Amino acid sequence: MKTTRVAAFSLVALLTVGLQGCVIAVGGDGYSSSSDYRDSEQRNRQYIASLADGTALATVEAELGTPNFADLVTVDGVRYRVLYYRTHRVHADGNTTRDECTPVVFADGLLIGSGELALARVPTLN
Repeated sequence: MKTTRVAAFSLVALLTVGLQGCVIAVGGDGYSSSSDYRDSEQRNRQYIASLADGTALATVEAELGTPNFADLVTVDGVRYRVLYYRTHRVHADGNTTRDECTPVVFADGLLIGSGELALARVPTLN
């Protein structure tokens, strides 16, 4: 009887170990579900659309956080900073690319515009 209990316990232990595994997270966009990235994109779109010319770079970064991409260039003494925030999905591959982002453009730390038209105003980036 004792041998049967030991054998049964050993079998349960062996099955338990065999059933254990690891969880592998696929995708590198930092979102845990599809609604998370949609909520973030909508929030980014709404905030960017509400911005006024002259808004400080620090204000935008404080509200939207770290950009997905950023460019910095100084031309003729003007320091241009372009922050790219994800606002729409183009590829369902789990990665964020620049074509899924809206550029937010600053000159000497103050907002001069957003979107492709504002980006075209930056010498050497267009």
